[in-house]
Amino acid sequence: MADRVATVERNTKETKIKVRLNLDGSGQCSTRTGVGFFDHMLDGFARHGLFDLEVVCDGDLHVDSHHSIEDVGIVLGEAIKKAVGDKKGIRRYGSCTLPMDEALILCAVDLSGRPYFESDVCFTVPKIGDMDTEMVRDFFYAITYSSGMNLHFVQHRGFNNHHLAEGSFKSFAKALDMATTYDDRITGVLSTKGVI
Repeated sequence: MADRVATVERNTKETKIKVRLNLDGSGQCSTRTGVGFFDHMLDGFARHGLFDLEVVCDGDLHVDSHHSIEDVGIVLGEAIKKAVGDKKGIRRYGSCTLPMDEALILCAVDLSGRPYFESDVCFTVPKIGDMDTEMVRDFFYAITYSSGMNLHFVQHRGFNNHHLAEGSFKSFAKALDMATTYDDRITGVLSTKGVI
């Protein structure tokens, strides 16, 4: 099978971003976004999804972290879409209910080609480290729309905001790994339409 590796660059007046993603990696991660907590979350995503991920972002952090985090989401979504390719033989769907101490987060993914995002994860503080908590939602929303996937998060329980964020990133990693895994029983794409 062909390597499922994608490199995507995006340059605007607000950010300059390069992302390299290998869906069939071993969890190696190198990130430099200028937002420490966000780098920590991306590292968890790569390691627990067993993706190799490189992210370099030079953003307008003198304004705030919004453009950097949202734009990394856009570029990572494009990289996911490019790396997945024609989707032949993959499971398409993935889900994970991930415990993170007192937090329990469900993530479900459908690589349908149709963007849709829902999340009821509720943060109770404005920031975790140097990252605005509202950017967790904006990051995943950006991934959803640039990759063309359905993405849902359900918070079953939890109150520690660090755990809620980390549980979201890690459960997404596990769900995406499942959805992009090949299944020998699937010929073509897994769809009654014949395309996704």
